[in-house]
Amino acid sequence: QVQLVESGGGSVQAGGSLRLSCAASGWFSSISDMGWYRQAPGQQRELVATITSGSRTNYADSVKGRFTISRDNAKNTVYLQMNSLKPEDTAVYYCKAQATRLTLTSLEVWGQGTLVTVSS
Repeated sequence: QVQLVESGGGSVQAGGSLRLSCAASGWFSSISDMGWYRQAPGQQRELVATITSGSRTNYADSVKGRFTISRDNAKNTVYLQMNSLKPEDTAVYYCKAQATRLTLTSLEVWGQGTLVTVSS
């Protein structure tokens, strides 16, 4: 059906950068909103950034000015450029997408997650 695959996670020192990618594949009509969420150990999953099909963006206050979300609609891929990383950014990052099935019904899809570790 529809799958999201994240990549680009890893370990960096504080102040470093990482670029996450999330590609949608499978059978679907279209992808509308996409976003990135994260979950630290013992914490609730929280929104990091979202982007609409028209490239309107929204960011959590904690990442504004440091992270940039973008998308390539031709590749059905969303990116998260993370700069000036802080130890508190350490979490598993999940990609999310709103997909339209070939039957034209709506489907919410989540990726498997990619780990980002920021050391001080």
